[in-house]
Parts: sequence; structure tokens; C-alpha cells
Amino acid sequence: MKRIKFISIPVRNQDKALAFWTQKMGLQVATDQAMGPGQRWIELKVPGGQTGMALFTPEGHEARIGTFTGVSFESDDVETEYRELSARGVEFAQPPKKESWGTSAVFKDIDGNSFVLSSR
Repeated sequence: MKRIKFISIPVRNQDKALAFWTQKMGLQVATDQAMGPGQRWIELKVPGGQTGMALFTPEGHEARIGTFTGVSFESDDVETEYRELSARGVEFAQPPKKESWGTSAVFKDIDGNSFVLSSR
């Protein structure tokens, strides 16, 4: 194996999720194309990153929407990003918390999915 190609984030509305992740979080669209009836394959990337993030909910997996994802985004300065993202309207379930290993904060996307923002 070489790397993680993409992770999948379950969403209710792909258009609203796309707006959140690009406008508020600053991710870039890598792919946006039709995929079956009423669905699109939307894959995003962190600028300069390699791992993709697909905004897609497979049929029968709707119960995953609004849960803890286990996905962690790395930041050089969690406290500064917390202030910037909060100013853009991103909801944080946990403000920055310093630990012996670094600093972390927990934010939610438009669907209530939880993510960690942490330093190394």
C-alpha cells in the first residue's frame, strides 16, 4: 500500500456539505461528477494534501450521518485555526485543549459529524 486514497463522510445533502467544506473549511474540489440516480461523487482535498475526502452516503448507511467520524485533521496552530474557523461559523464541540502530546479541538460539519483538529 502507498497511502489512504480517500475517506468517506456521510452527508444528508451533498450541495450543502460541499459549500461547508469548500467555503468554511477551505478544502478544494478534486472530483465532482454524477454517480447513479440522485448522487454525485464529490471528492475534496486539503490544499497540498494527498488524501481525499468523499462526501457520499451509500444507501443503507444513513444512520452514520451525524456521528463521530474518527477523522483527525492536523494543524500547526490549533488555537489560531479554532479562532479562524469559529469566525467563519464552524461549530466546535470542544475548544482547544492542551495535552502532553499536543493540542486538539473537536468541530462539527453541517450534518453534525464530529472531527478532531490537532497538532502533532
